[in-house]
Amino acid sequence: MEWTSLNDLREAYLKFFESKGCLRHKSYPLIPQNDNSLLLIVAGMAPLKPYFTGQEVPPRTRMTTCQKCIRTGDIENVGKTARHGTYFEMLGNFSFGDYFKEEAISWAWEFCTEVLKLPVDRLYVSVYEEDDEAERIWHEKVGLPMDRIFRMGKEDNFWEAGVDGPCGPCSEIYFDRGEEYGCGKPGCTVGCDCDRYMEFWNLVFTQFERHEDGTYTPLAQKNIDTGMGLERLAAMMQGVDSIFDVDTVKAIRDHICEIAGCKYGEEYKKDVSIRVITDHIRAVTFLASDGVLPSNEGRGYVMRRLLRRAVRHGKLLGINGLFLKDIVKTVVDCNKCEYNELEEKYDYIVKVLTTEEQNFNKTIDRGMKILDEYIENMSSEGRKVLDGESCFKLSDTYGFPIDLTREILEEKCFEADEDGYAACVEKQRVTAREARGGSKYMGSDETVFHKIDKEFHTEFTGYEKLTDTAEIAFIATDDELVENAGAGDEVYIVSARTPFYAESGGQAGDKGTITTSSGKCRVLDVQKAVAGKFAHRVKVTEGGISVGQTAEFAVDKKTRLATMRNHSCAHLLQSALRQVLGDHVHQAGQLVDENRLRFDFSHFNAMTLEERLRVEMLVNKYILSALDITVREMPIAEAQKLGAMALFGEKYGDVVRVVSMGDEEENASIEFCGGTHLDNTSKIGLFKIISESSVASGVRRIEAVTGTGVLELFNENDRLIHHASEILKLANPMELLKRCTAVMHDIRELERERDALQSEISSLRTKSLFDNAADVGGIKVITAMFTGIKPDMLRKMGDEIKASRSDIFAVIAGVDGEKANFLAVAGKDAVAKGAHAGRIVGKIAAVTGGKGGGRPDSAMAGIGDRFKIDEALDKTIEIVGEFVK
Repeated sequence: MEWTSLNDLREAYLKFFESKGCLRHKSYPLIPQNDNSLLLIVAGMAPLKPYFTGQEVPPRTRMTTCQKCIRTGDIENVGKTARHGTYFEMLGNFSFGDYFKEEAISWAWEFCTEVLKLPVDRLYVSVYEEDDEAERIWHEKVGLPMDRIFRMGKEDNFWEAGVDGPCGPCSEIYFDRGEEYGCGKPGCTVGCDCDRYMEFWNLVFTQFERHEDGTYTPLAQKNIDTGMGLERLAAMMQGVDSIFDVDTVKAIRDHICEIAGCKYGEEYKKDVSIRVITDHIRAVTFLASDGVLPSNEGRGYVMRRLLRRAVRHGKLLGINGLFLKDIVKTVVDCNKCEYNELEEKYDYIVKVLTTEEQNFNKTIDRGMKILDEYIENMSSEGRKVLDGESCFKLSDTYGFPIDLTREILEEKCFEADEDGYAACVEKQRVTAREARGGSKYMGSDETVFHKIDKEFHTEFTGYEKLTDTAEIAFIATDDELVENAGAGDEVYIVSARTPFYAESGGQAGDKGTITTSSGKCRVLDVQKAVAGKFAHRVKVTEGGISVGQTAEFAVDKKTRLATMRNHSCAHLLQSALRQVLGDHVHQAGQLVDENRLRFDFSHFNAMTLEERLRVEMLVNKYILSALDITVREMPIAEAQKLGAMALFGEKYGDVVRVVSMGDEEENASIEFCGGTHLDNTSKIGLFKIISESSVASGVRRIEAVTGTGVLELFNENDRLIHHASEILKLANPMELLKRCTAVMHDIRELERERDALQSEISSLRTKSLFDNAADVGGIKVITAMFTGIKPDMLRKMGDEIKASRSDIFAVIAGVDGEKANFLAVAGKDAVAKGAHAGRIVGKIAAVTGGKGGGRPDSAMAGIGDRFKIDEALDKTIEIVGEFVK
C-alpha cells in the first residue's frame, strides 16, 4: 500500500470514475440551492437531490464529485477525540437510472485494488441481510471469499430517509488496520466497535419505494449513491491514526502549534484545543469562501459558533492577539489545487474572519461583565446554579460560549444548568426547522408543478423580444392542475416558451399581459418552478382561458426598461464599491425592479459621506461615458480567465452568460449574469444613492434609484425644502441651513437651562429627604418615591445622597410613565456595617413581584406591582436591619 497525499487521492478517484463515463463535477457550494431541509451541505448526494427524486433532468445519468461538507451534530466532541470533525470532503459516484449494483460494486473493487492497491486480504464487505444479489456479485463477480462478506441488519445496511419515499440496501467496504488496533476480544471482526475494521466506503442501492403502511415496492428508476470520506481514506493510505495526522490537515495543525509555541501530543488539554482550531479554521475558511457570513441565525450562526470556539481555544493555548488570519494562508495553500476560489477570495476570507475575531474579543469582555452580575445576584440570593435561560442568553445574545460560562462558574464554585440550556437550544432548533418549512423525500418541497413531466421546460425568449406566441400548456392553482380559468381567478400559466423574465438573481419577474381568443390575463409575477418551468402568476381580467389555447405573451415595455436600468446600474455599483472600498466587496444579495435597486454587499463599516459621494460620482461617470454593454455565452473556464465576477454560493453550469460594460480600455464591469440588460450605460440616465445601512454583521445595504427615479427623488427633496421653509417662515429657501442652525442653537440653550433647573430641583429634593431619616444600627436610612423622574435623574440623586454622608442608606422608587424602578445606595460606612445595596434592593423589589440587584454601594431593581410600592418601602428599615451588624 503506497503512501498517497490527500490531493492526489481526490484526483485519482475523480479520474477513475471519469474513465467509467461519469461526468466530473466540481464541488457544489456549501450553501444548499433550493433546499429548505438543510442549512448546509452534509453529504455528497445532497446537492444532487433533484436528480435522485426525478424533479430535474441531470446533465448526465452518471456523475462523480468530491463534495465539501459540514456536519455539526457532534460539535461538542470535536477536539476531544481524534475522529470527530465538522468539515470534510466526500468522494462519490452516482447513477440516476443508469448503472446499478454490478457496476457500482465492480468499480469500487477495481478502484480499491488496482488504483489504491489495497491488500486484497485486508478488505471486507457487509451487505444487507436480505440482499442476495449484492452478496452474489461480491462473491461470484468480484471473487471475494464468503468469509469476508458479512450480512447485517436494517440498522446497519439499509438506507431510508423517512416513513415514505425511495430507499434501499447498502454495502460497506472495510479495511483491516491490524491487530494492534483491535480490542483483543474473542470474535472481534467486522462490525466490532473497536478501531480495527474501518468502514471507509458506503454503496447505497436505491431500488425500493417505501409506503406509509410499511410496505416496499420496486422503483422504476434505480439509483446509485456512494460516499467515501476523503480524509478517512487519506488516513488509511498514509498509515496514520487520525484525520489530524493527514498531510494537508497536519500542515494546519503544525502551524497552530508554531503560533502557540507548543508541541502536539504532549498534553491532552492542549491537543484538544489544537484539534478544535484545526478543524474549525478549515470549516470557516470554506464557509466564508462560499459566501456565509457570521450571524445569530441559520448557517451564519453555525459559522459564528465554529469561529468563536476556535478563538476561545486559541486563548486557552495562550495565543494573544488576532491569529486566525495567519492560519487561513495554510488552509488556502493546502487546498487551492482543487478549490481555486480560496486563493481568489483570500483577502475577503481574511477580512471576514478577522472582523469576527475582533468582535468576539470585545464580546468576551462584555460577556464577562454580564456573567459577573449574574454571579453577584446568585451570591446575594444564595443560589449555586445559573439558570439555563441565562446561560442561553449569554451564548445566543452575547456570543459567550457555554463551555466558557461553565469554566468560569466552576472556578467560583458555581454551576451552569446545562439541561435548561440544552432545552433552550432545542427550542431554537425546532423554531428554525419550522421556519425552513416542511419537506418531502430528501428535503424536496412538493408543489403542484411537480405533477408536470420533469422533461417539460420553458424556453426563455425575452432576451431578444418582448412579445411571443405560445400554447398554454398547463394552468394551475396552488394545489392542482386545472383545465381552465375564468374572470377574477388567480392562477398560474405554464408554457413551453415565454418572453417573460422569471425572478432570478435578484431581478424581479416581468409584468404584462397574456391574451387568448377568449380571454385576457394580467401577469402579476413570474417565478421559476421546478426543472426549468416558468410559472406566470396571473389574474384573469376578461373572459376565460383554457389549456391548449394559443396565447400572445406581451411584456410591459416600460416596466422591463426601468428594471433593466436598475439591473445594469447594479453591476456598475458593485464595480464602483470595489474600487472605493476594496476588493473584499462582493455582492451578498440584491433586488432590482422597476422602482429602485437594492444592493447588499460585504463590508464591515458604515460608509462615510465621502465614500458614498465617490461611489456616486464613479457610477455616474460610467453612465455618462456611454459604455457599450455586451452579452456573451462562453465556457465557465474562459469566463473565469477574463476575470468575470461570480455570485457567492451560486450554482453555475459549464456554459455561462457574461455581461461586460465597456471595452478593454475602460472595462467598468464584467460579471456572470442571467438577467436582462440595456445595450449602453447612457440609457441608465442618472444614479443616486438614497440610503446606506447595515443588514447583518459584515453586510451593508445600498438603496438607490436611476433614470426617472432620480428626477422623482429631486422633486420630492425640492418639495421638502419648500415645505420646511414655509414652517420656518423663510421667504428664501436658500437661507434654510442658516435658519436651522440658529433654531438648533436655541434648542440646545433651552435644554441646558432645563437640565440646570432639574439639577437644582433634584438637589432640593435630596436635601429634604434627610429630614425624616431613621437610625438603624448606627446608619441613617431614608426612603422616598418620585413620579415623572427618569432613570438617569434617579441615579444622579442616588450619587448625591451617597456623596453627602458616609453613613447613609437610601431607597428611592422612581416612576416614569410605564417604567418603574427602585434605586438603593449606601455610603462607605454603611457598607462597612453590612448594608449591601444589591441584596437589599432585591428583597425590597420582591415585595412588589420585581427583581434586581447589583453592587454593595449602588443597585437597581424593577418594580412589579406599583400598588405595592408603599408596602415595599415600609419594609425597608426591617430589611436593612437584617443586614446591619
